[in-house]
Amino acid sequence: MPTPRQTRPTSEEADRYAPLPPPVVPNLPDAPPPLPADDPAIFAMSLDELAAHWARPMGSGAIGAEAMTGADRRAQAMGVPGTRLMENAGCAVAAAVKALAVQTDRWGKGPILVLSGPGNNGGDGFVAARHLSRQGARVVAVLVGTEGRPTGKDSLRNWDRLEGEEGVERIHTPVARDVVILGQGVEKAAVVVDALLGTGVQGPLRDPVRSAVELIGRARAAGVPILAVDTPTAVDLTSGDLSDPVVRAHVTVTFHRPKTGLLARRGSAVAGRVLVAPIGIPQEADRG
Repeated sequence: MPTPRQTRPTSEEADRYAPLPPPVVPNLPDAPPPLPADDPAIFAMSLDELAAHWARPMGSGAIGAEAMTGADRRAQAMGVPGTRLMENAGCAVAAAVKALAVQTDRWGKGPILVLSGPGNNGGDGFVAARHLSRQGARVVAVLVGTEGRPTGKDSLRNWDRLEGEEGVERIHTPVARDVVILGQGVEKAAVVVDALLGTGVQGPLRDPVRSAVELIGRARAAGVPILAVDTPTAVDLTSGDLSDPVVRAHVTVTFHRPKTGLLARRGSAVAGRVLVAPIGIPQEADRG
């Protein structure tokens, strides 16, 4: 497959995805909003409203990948189930995907393609697929990896939950050729969700993930909005360094606190608009 041509956003495209002046949202400073899994109102919000709704995490101090992994582990050691963290993350992603589709007038006009890796980043994508289907979307949830099943227990649980979900088609693409076949007609997708890889990318990507990233590039070139989960695939969340190839997103939904890599020059150039969603990590878990 030829490598897709990457271009700088046009002024029209930049205006389309740029944030508007923040709306007035009646959240008291001492009364944070519910976590995404307990907050159905987020599915009626625009991207600007979500940013205002999640003002606390949006305005908190930035951390890197290692610190975020530590906070996640400490939260679970303190009794916060990993399934709960994933459910909150996936709900937040689903709300942002719907808002992006509505903003670009694509909601209900094609399937939402969720490309997920076998780890926890992919698990967030599976949760998002479930909630998007319950919002009335047609969803194609794709496990991209040589493994026939997700490797993380929470991710596996959410993959299995999609089996009986009305409106969701599950597909496994273990090799590059399967990804190429999947990509036929990708321009008809309403939104493409990048839930392939989170942290830990080193060096050039390998297939089938590499082909999936190239597919996302083709979709973007065809005018399909791209939303990344936690980080665009191949962006280091600590340094902002890029591997090859890299996903260029219009919107990135990251979790708990802003990430240093998405604030760095190279990372921010491919992350697009960044939203920071709360997922239930206690403040005490940040102190390691």
